[in-house]
Amino acid sequence: MRYKENWEGTKLKWANYWRHENTGRPLMCVVARKPEIECLAGGKPSEGGYGDVICQGKYYDLPEELRWKSMEDKYLDPERIVARYRHFCQNHLFLAESFPNLNVDFGPGSLAAYLGSEIIFKEDTVWFEKCLEDWADAKPFSFDPENQWFKKHIELIRECRKLAGDDFCVDMPDLMENLDVIASLRGVNHLIYDMIDEPEIIKERVRQITELYYEYYDRFYDIIKDNEGGSAYTVFQIWGPGKTVKLQCDFSALMSPGQFREFVLDSLREQAEKADYVLYHLDGPDAIKHLDALMEIEEIDALQWTSGDNGPDGTMEKWFPIYDKAVRAGKSLWVKVYSGEFEDWIKNVDRIVTRYGSHSLFLFFPEMSLEQANTLIDYADRHWSNAKGIF
Repeated sequence: MRYKENWEGTKLKWANYWRHENTGRPLMCVVARKPEIECLAGGKPSEGGYGDVICQGKYYDLPEELRWKSMEDKYLDPERIVARYRHFCQNHLFLAESFPNLNVDFGPGSLAAYLGSEIIFKEDTVWFEKCLEDWADAKPFSFDPENQWFKKHIELIRECRKLAGDDFCVDMPDLMENLDVIASLRGVNHLIYDMIDEPEIIKERVRQITELYYEYYDRFYDIIKDNEGGSAYTVFQIWGPGKTVKLQCDFSALMSPGQFREFVLDSLREQAEKADYVLYHLDGPDAIKHLDALMEIEEIDALQWTSGDNGPDGTMEKWFPIYDKAVRAGKSLWVKVYSGEFEDWIKNVDRIVTRYGSHSLFLFFPEMSLEQANTLIDYADRHWSNAKGIF
């Protein structure tokens, strides 16, 4: 891989992470700015929006010819999408277990678009328009190779993969699943009432989405996979030597534990069984109540906890009860680190490593300077290697 040194060693670390058998220090996503662009690290967005944003919310003076001129340019032009990411790769170093991977998403939950929703592209987000007014008039969900958004997306992924070559990975897009897809199609408020008034219809619709998920996933996977079948999943910076999947149900924040088991759990279990490596994205305090049910799914390999908008990062002691259950269930941990300053990141991770060890731990750090990256990796090698953990 052109922009990643020791890619073979990194892949081995990832394979061991999924097996909960990592050796040495924990896996870490450490992306460092090259010294020549360090002067731009404190930049702000250009007037009028996000024209300079590329990766992890940092702002840089992109060459004028690479700044997007429209939403079509930003989201749908493969040559310019790849050119912008290549510019990022040329100005950054992918250290530890980070690796160059191109996100070619149509926003979180593009499966909704393949099933009839229209996509509204914004500079900083993507919206899916609800399109189901009445279940009585709605056709069953099924794989539609002629859907306009699916055709655009699969062709975009294909072209980006061709342009990327072996220089960097192209990620699996965030298709989404179960009730999260239905919420986009139907609207959250309608779905809440539907689950009460017409539960059998919703269960059947969840079953249909579960059945067709891999119809779409497999077609993207066949394009993005490497020569050995490995794949990366968008946003979460994960790679696995096979079909790698992130699963979630953000709508579960609005559900009781009983409803979660009734409507969602079997769907998640079936999806997890069909993948090789599975990360579950648990989003927000209102979703914690479903953790016991989730940990019953043996095929979930790792847990990623997000504390919600503007919440503290994943290193806080208040989250230990979540991690305790995950580790007790045999899962690896995916922990995002961002609270405080650089020195705080190291101190906060000390707590995590001391408690859980290094054999099943991935740490996602913000982008940083090369000096900070070298300090972090040196500290990790000396203090976090082959830690057993006290839990």
